[in-house]
Amino acid sequence: MGFSCGIVGLPNVGKSTIFNALTSAKAEAANYPFCTIDPNTGIVKVPDPRLARIAEYIPPQKLVPASMTFVDIAGLVKGASKGEGLGNQFLGHIRETNAIAHVVRCFSDPNVIHVDGSVDPIRDISVIDFELILADLETVNKRFNIIEKTARTGDKKAAAQLGVLQPVKAALEKGNTVRSLKLSEDELKLIHEFHLITAKPVMYVTNVDDKDIGKGEPNEYVKKVMEHAAKEGSQVVQICGKIESEIAELEESEKVAFLQEMGMDEPGLNRVIRAGYALLGLQTYFTAGEVEVRAWTFHKGWKAPQCAGVIHTDFEKGFIKADVYHYDELMKFKSESGVRDAGALRLEGKEYVVKDGDIMHFRFAN
Repeated sequence: MGFSCGIVGLPNVGKSTIFNALTSAKAEAANYPFCTIDPNTGIVKVPDPRLARIAEYIPPQKLVPASMTFVDIAGLVKGASKGEGLGNQFLGHIRETNAIAHVVRCFSDPNVIHVDGSVDPIRDISVIDFELILADLETVNKRFNIIEKTARTGDKKAAAQLGVLQPVKAALEKGNTVRSLKLSEDELKLIHEFHLITAKPVMYVTNVDDKDIGKGEPNEYVKKVMEHAAKEGSQVVQICGKIESEIAELEESEKVAFLQEMGMDEPGLNRVIRAGYALLGLQTYFTAGEVEVRAWTFHKGWKAPQCAGVIHTDFEKGFIKADVYHYDELMKFKSESGVRDAGALRLEGKEYVVKDGDIMHFRFAN
């Protein structure tokens, strides 16, 4: 399944450094604006310790983790919606992603240029939001009158769309994001074809100095971002891009010692990946056997046939039943046979809502 998260922010906030650490893709990262010209794309593994634990009791030939795509998009500046900097072409790349990771500079360093001359995370966030709001307003205005006229003819779809677009247009004109309206899933589906950028869920990735890592208290810049995020119901993940890029260069055997030295129990980017996964409303079920133990991604609330379709569309079309037990039950009974003997292995039908951590075997007709 193609789930993608666009990494956005002003130039020189550490986007490409963080992207490199996430994906080891080696996008150009330099101390001047617009060093990222074309969007860089990388597929990253979703860290999930349950995968290895399942393999302890059901030994496979290989482990296959879930994954998601991160897209590093060129730094945006004031006027981006009107073509300033690298302009509208890069706003188009953001439209194609499912969620946004907004990297915000939360460190002071005279050797690293800031496009506005000083560090102010809330100002930086507002610059990006304003450009994205203007871009969305332009998108809505292009088709609003046509949809309004069509709705007057009695067209039910146009009338339903208009009912959502009217408050959306009003919010954008006031300088507010679409996500601030907290639209329902059905309302978002009605306007999905517009690919509005500010309707996408967002998390703030605060890029801090290495001296701030390991401290119990976030710095003043991060606190401001946390206050801002709390108002709109967004997540905040604090990392140090410099340290993460160093961790990414280490051998696995060296990482543990380095993390302990830094007072970290895991790379900060693991939290970014998991937060992106959660941001998209994604969960994981597993298949387990001699060939592989594999994590599969699905949307929270999906039923068994839809989840079977993640493996292959034929599985969804021909779905009959699913043998299901939970990860926690495997940990308790230590083997699949132990789960079965305890009566914890269930046969579920088409209406079963799959849970995060389910281990499944699908029965389907060819």
